[in-house]
Amino acid sequence: MSTSPVPFRTITREWGRLGLTGFGGPPAHIALLRRLCVETKEWLSPEEFEHAIATTGLLPGPASTQLAIYCAWRLRGVRGALLGGALFILPGLLMIVGLSALFFAHHPSRYVLGAALGAGAVVPAIAASTAFQLARPSWRSQRDVGARWRWGLYVAAGAIVADLSPAYVVVVLVLCGLVEILRLRSGAGRHGVLGLATVAHTVALGSLGALAWLALKVGALSYGGGFVIVPLMQHDVVSVHHWMSGVQFLNAVALGQVTPGPVVLTVAAVGYAAHGLVGAGLATLVAFGPSFVFIIAGGSSFERLRQSPTAGAFLRGAGPSVIGAIGGSAVALGLLLAHLWQVPLLVAALVWFFWRKGSPLYALLVAALIGAALVPLVNR
Repeated sequence: MSTSPVPFRTITREWGRLGLTGFGGPPAHIALLRRLCVETKEWLSPEEFEHAIATTGLLPGPASTQLAIYCAWRLRGVRGALLGGALFILPGLLMIVGLSALFFAHHPSRYVLGAALGAGAVVPAIAASTAFQLARPSWRSQRDVGARWRWGLYVAAGAIVADLSPAYVVVVLVLCGLVEILRLRSGAGRHGVLGLATVAHTVALGSLGALAWLALKVGALSYGGGFVIVPLMQHDVVSVHHWMSGVQFLNAVALGQVTPGPVVLTVAAVGYAAHGLVGAGLATLVAFGPSFVFIIAGGSSFERLRQSPTAGAFLRGAGPSVIGAIGGSAVALGLLLAHLWQVPLLVAALVWFFWRKGSPLYALLVAALIGAALVPLVNR
């Protein structure tokens, strides 16, 4: 493993490349980072990288983004973390803002509208397959009958709240985690207590304040990252503040999937719809700010966090609830489909994801092309 300082120009080149080519969500990001930092450059040992994956999984917010920031922090400290994290996020941000300007224009062309509707039809299938993929290893990790019963209850709680009262998804995730912490402490009182900060809802700050609160929930209070942001955002975006219609929200989630970098960049599309470029910039800063703080302030304590029984207990409760919330969001997203011709695309995407385990990117692009070709014919 190399011990000499890594030049900032190297971090600029490599993390910029990651930001441009990181299609496919967290699994692809982790694979690219491992190839760069462990296999090619040997900056980190395999054990160090695996421990970093495990620890960032314990943190709220976008885990693969935090892993990218952490790897850059290991190389050049705070400045490396800021540089690497920014370059990992920036290419996808520029793309998603540009696509948002195109897709959310007041009078988009029929071809653009069709592409958006086609890609949006695939989004519920992505949510369903994501929940299924997360559920299998999580279920297998349950060691006894009691743990499996609790796992099922946590999943059900997340799914029900995501469908019926999505404004309380974060509350349910935290409560499920606290239940497991209380169980741990009742059997082993000598362990430490997890400090959970309570965050007050933004009041009297106007629409920008509401947008900042939404972005903060996504960046600082979401366990599991990825698609768990959907139930966190949908209620506020569509039903409370009316920044987007249900169809436009589907399109925003699709944009977060087809652009490189973190899926959490979906929040930039929401910010753009709410307040243009200012909203996109504010939402991005607030959503990703906590990730930089977690790594810069706590990177040296990662090993203690990874081995903490209390942190592990919290995730045993919050993790299944996240899976349920993602699965529940698939139902809510499916109900947003506005046209009958989108249903066959949704069914085909479900078959693709569950039987062939295909890439979401390919399914989204194919569906967008079908929609672009079909909608002008339907609307003649």
